[in-house]
Parts: sequence; structure tokens; C-alpha cells
Amino acid sequence: MNNTGTTLLSIQVGLPKTLGTPKASDTMDQEWTTGFFKEPVSGPVWAGTTNLAGDEQADLRVHGGPDKAINVYPIEHYAFWLAELDFKELPNGAFGENFTVAGILETKACIGDIFELGDALVQISQPRQPCWKLSRRWRVEDLVARVVRTGKTGWYFRVLREGNVQAGATLVLVERPYPEWTVAIANNIMLHRKESSVAVHALAECPALSSSWQATLSRTISTEVAADTSARNVQ
Repeated sequence: MNNTGTTLLSIQVGLPKTLGTPKASDTMDQEWTTGFFKEPVSGPVWAGTTNLAGDEQADLRVHGGPDKAINVYPIEHYAFWLAELDFKELPNGAFGENFTVAGILETKACIGDIFELGDALVQISQPRQPCWKLSRRWRVEDLVARVVRTGKTGWYFRVLREGNVQAGATLVLVERPYPEWTVAIANNIMLHRKESSVAVHALAECPALSSSWQATLSRTISTEVAADTSARNVQ
């Protein structure tokens, strides 16, 4: 086992709630339901296969589930966003993350990495793809686009072994089966997937990658094949 120097700084959880005003003229003020607002918790927290105790997601079509049980974000990005957004402060959990961690970034974290954390065993399943609610939370219309463009997305953990976790614990790297697939590389391939078919094929075949990302990449491949076949028939 390898102590990577990665620390779980804080844990945040929250339940969905409805905010805003129906039919408000400003879209930023209209009614919406979200589980984005996370509050810090202390002491042991149960990490289950679909989420942390006390945490839920509003839209289960795109959030939560076994491949997205825990949302993770590096504390190192906070200084950048404070300057970029000209904010005076951003609390841990500002990006909707359950785990705010220190000591590892997207350029080092790899798809399939398995960590021992307290009593639990967790694995990186995919980069985080932020939805529109991040922009809505901070009233910055292009914030999602900025996060994707910078690659400062964070990632998701699946839970291989349920157990209690606690802020202040060290994430111990148990296994790194796919060192070639950093979160940063996976992000770049997804962002430019229509331009790099070889890389798309290779990433789609990574067994540790979440089923949703595999499906998206496979659809890209199928579209390319269909387009190529159509072009050949025209010729």
C-alpha cells in the first residue's frame, strides 16, 4: 500500500431542496430543485454504494448511483477560482463535492485508482462533468464551461467496500491498474472526442470507467462509423 500524501480535508452532505420563485423573469431566480448545497459534517460518516449517509441527489438520471457515489474536488483549485471569479471566499463544498481533498490533482489521479479510506474502499470511476446547477448556484452563467475548459473538474468515487469515513483521514493508494488514464487525459478525450477516434476507442475499453462514460464514448464511435459508411456509399 502507498501513502500518496492525499488527505480528506472535509466531508459535505446535503438533501435536495427547492429554491427560487416560479415564473421569475430572471432565469437565475426561477424555481429549481437541487442537492447541490452541501454542509460540512464531523465524525464518522457511512459511505454506502450509492451515496454518503445524509446525502441525496435531486436528479437521479444524471447524478448519484454506484458509479457516482461520492463527488470529489481538490482544495488546490480553490485559490484559482477565488481569483478567477473575484470572490472573497468559497467554502469547502462550493463545487457541490462531498469530499474536499488535498494532495492529488486530475493530472495524477487515474481512472481505476483504488484507495483505502477509513473502513471503506473507494475507486475513481470517472471525471466529474458539472451540470448547469453549478452555474446557477454561483450565478455565473459560464462557470460550467470554465470548469470544463480548465480541466479543474474533480472526479467521482464508486464504493467497493462500504464503511465509515471521517475528515482528516489519509487516502491510501491500494492499486493503480490504469496509470495511463489520468482524470486529466480522460477529460481531454471526452472534450475532444469527435477529433480523436483512436483515443476514444481506447478509453471506452477501460474496464474501470463508469458505464455512462463508456456509453457516451461508444455512441461517438458508432456515429463515426455510420458517417464513414454513409460517405463510402455516396462515393
